[in-house]
Amino acid sequence: MELKRFVGQVAVITGAGSGIGKACALRFAQEGANVACLDVGDAANEITAAECRDLGVETLALYCNVADADSVKAAVAAAMAKWGRVDVLVAAAGIYSGSPLVEVPLKQWQRLIDINLTGVFLCNQVVAPIMMAQKSGSIINISSMAGKTSWPASAEYSASKSGVIGLTRSVAMELAPYGATANAICPGNTRTEMVKNVASQVAPRDGLTTEEWLQLRANDCPMKRMAEPWEIAGVAAFLASPDSRYLTGQALEVDGGMVMS
Repeated sequence: MELKRFVGQVAVITGAGSGIGKACALRFAQEGANVACLDVGDAANEITAAECRDLGVETLALYCNVADADSVKAAVAAAMAKWGRVDVLVAAAGIYSGSPLVEVPLKQWQRLIDINLTGVFLCNQVVAPIMMAQKSGSIINISSMAGKTSWPASAEYSASKSGVIGLTRSVAMELAPYGATANAICPGNTRTEMVKNVASQVAPRDGLTTEEWLQLRANDCPMKRMAEPWEIAGVAAFLASPDSRYLTGQALEVDGGMVMS
């Protein structure tokens, strides 16, 4: 039976142009939500919005630089102007960079923190008052297994994703009296363009092809495979559904058992 849990609701998705963000946009559209697709890549974002529209829902494709407060405010304001509510926020926009600690330029550190952590903060900050006024809603922040464990040459990425978990807990505490929730998802290695780009950069350093490096990462977890973006989107849909109304402030590992092992 096809689920239609979000008919009449509005989902705002950052990073909707690709990867986990796109998968989340499509999942909420499949379940009947109107979707505001936010991204810095206009062409890819328009494609996602069109694919959501083909599923029979209303959509907006909105430019949004999550590291810029005015850009975030404008995008959410556009969604509010069209639909008058925000029921779900999926803060999925993010980038990856990684260098040995002593080689990380300050600009590289700052750019990643600006997008991966400050960007999530800004989106939460703008959407939270809307959900408080509605006395309902679900914020879902995309962290990473790197927020719970770390590797060499990943200081800025791990720090940003750990920060998302801490931010989510605080937001959850503030939303709880209003009946809204905030949770984080910590994906393991997922077959997205970002991970493939990382592989193409790192694999030659290790004397591997891109596919060999990706297979090694798949073998890191007990399930011996990488996640697909739609698998992360399914968890996001659960967190936004009535089935999880008493679940808040959590950081769920969706990593094939990687952190556990």
